[in-house]
Amino acid sequence: MSDLREESGGTVTLVIAMDGPSGTGKSTVARRIAENLGARYLDTGAMYRAATVWALDQEVDLADPAAIAAATADLPLAMGCDPLSEQVELDEISITRRIREDDVTAAVSAVSAVPEVREQLVDYQRAIAADDDSPIVVEGRDIGTVVFPDAPVKIYLTASAEARAQRRHAQNTELGLPSDYDEVLASVQRRDGLDSTRKVSPLRPADDAIELDSSDMDLDETVAAVAELADRVLGRRDRGERVESAQAKEAAR
Repeated sequence: MSDLREESGGTVTLVIAMDGPSGTGKSTVARRIAENLGARYLDTGAMYRAATVWALDQEVDLADPAAIAAATADLPLAMGCDPLSEQVELDEISITRRIREDDVTAAVSAVSAVPEVREQLVDYQRAIAADDDSPIVVEGRDIGTVVFPDAPVKIYLTASAEARAQRRHAQNTELGLPSDYDEVLASVQRRDGLDSTRKVSPLRPADDAIELDSSDMDLDETVAAVAELADRVLGRRDRGERVESAQAKEAAR
């Protein structure tokens, strides 16, 4: 596991950035893409949820950004990058299930909107990517716009609020968590509004991102569509690199 308090070095060869609103299934899709590529996987949303758990457990006033920033300034967070096994720890204690509970979902927008929290976690996200030179699939809400603006593959996955609420409700039920569809839908709509209007890193597609609406797609169809888009972009990049190499060799003659 990669620890927030550890220094990292090196470079990353390939970042696939996946952004989109809550409930699009991008976490599951990103995991599948990473698994198929033999790549690492990072769920940045889980990191903001972990910071939210820390703030809630310390009974921080969520209406006070300064208090949130102070409470999370030295977050004892550790993240796993195995697409087959989600690992999120705070102070060496697993919170993998805890971060998906309703109180965390209701509070995460307030925590993630605090600039100091975002700055700390963006630095950590970049450090994780640079920890070794293997490819990594990174998903969240500002990956292509802020965290890795130069990523060669940027995909913005979206779906209707109703479709996303149904997926989240089904996920909660499968995990054995209490869930009500109407409440989940209201939460999704509220989260969309907060995420898209916050001052720091608002939710939006990068200018050069490829947008994909998965409202009428099942998981396998969405994974296939994302894989096809990624292959297309990487194919164009590889062809461009070959052309540049040939031009450089020609110019050197």
